[in-house]
Amino acid sequence: MYELINETNEKIDQMATIKALLDFIVAKEKLDNCLFNVIFVDNNYIHKINKEYRGIDKETDVISFALEDNIDEVKLEFRILGDIYISLEKAKEQALFYEHSFLRELAFLAVHGLLHLLGYDHVDSKEEEVMFRKQEELLNEFGITK
Repeated sequence: MYELINETNEKIDQMATIKALLDFIVAKEKLDNCLFNVIFVDNNYIHKINKEYRGIDKETDVISFALEDNIDEVKLEFRILGDIYISLEKAKEQALFYEHSFLRELAFLAVHGLLHLLGYDHVDSKEEEVMFRKQEELLNEFGITK
């Protein structure tokens, strides 16, 4: 179970597609006993988070807070994965930069954030290859291609 939360004043026309994409991934990855949130914010908000929690004094596109990273052997009936914050402004900038649709960028960031919650990372080139291959596989299977 997850929730999509829009903390901006902008209407997100792509919300239904992002929800369908996440439904697809939840089913495919058998995540029916998990909780997570996807929170859409502006650059100022994500800048504050990035500075406070990562020590980086600028906005970013997506930040994931994986709660399972901090749980010591607690057994629950469901997994609490965490929160994904996505900057709508940064997503729009990157869609223009990469010359693809805003939907493609939002979808990419949502998948990227969710994979972080599931333990994927890109600290080194081998992990990055695995994570980015998985991202593209999920997006392509759902039908959101470059």
